[in-house]
Amino acid sequence: MSDTGARLPKYHRIADAIRDEIRTGSLKPGDRLPAETALATTHGTSVPTVRQAMSVLRAEGLVESRHGIGTFVRDTHRRQRRSRNRYGEARGRDGLLNNTFRHDITFAGPDEVPDHIAHCMNVEPGTQVVIRRRRLYDEAGRLAEIGASYLPRSIAEGTYLQEPTVVPKALFRCVEDLTGRRYADALDQVTARRATDAEAEAFGSPLGAYVLHLVHTATDEDGDVLEVSESIWPADQVVFVDRYSIPGHATGESGSDL
Repeated sequence: MSDTGARLPKYHRIADAIRDEIRTGSLKPGDRLPAETALATTHGTSVPTVRQAMSVLRAEGLVESRHGIGTFVRDTHRRQRRSRNRYGEARGRDGLLNNTFRHDITFAGPDEVPDHIAHCMNVEPGTQVVIRRRRLYDEAGRLAEIGASYLPRSIAEGTYLQEPTVVPKALFRCVEDLTGRRYADALDQVTARRATDAEAEAFGSPLGAYVLHLVHTATDEDGDVLEVSESIWPADQVVFVDRYSIPGHATGESGSDL
């Protein structure tokens, strides 16, 4: 063990050891972990210290505790998200929605735009826009995504987009049909953050768990915003996949190498 590892609190080192067993496959999804007393003996520590380690692993979504039964390794299979081909796929299906997930529209209508979305829409915080809030559930009926779409009133006010029902095809196709304008460019911004208490409760995640928060801004050929949408997923259930060509010359863009 490195000097840095040796300086870590004992519960972190226990969590590291169990995490390594999960990642290497020594502990598989569904496996039951040894009892806290057995882990305390194995690691030469106390039961409260083991419980701290379990809290770390639960927050990371690696294990789950079942009352009166024990602690088990969670299935960490992650759904893949490919942002770049979302529009091409929908156009190829004539805009039909992907029916893998059940969509519930929990709100549709005018409301004040949140501060973090106002910046993307180039409007003042508190501006009235049309908002469509949604929840997506997987095949087992578990909440998989919390999301919302924010549309300028000039586009959506007085249209069926204000109705709390699932639209017949991809939302961007609806906007294009209503406006005659075409989605031309998109910007995705993804942030990892701790879930709010309400989000953790909705997803059935432990307090302190992380979510991935995507804000997607779509503009037309003139650079005018047609839609801003946001999606929130449990961080342990999603992986983003992006494949792209590498330019052979400088593009004028700069960024971090991280």
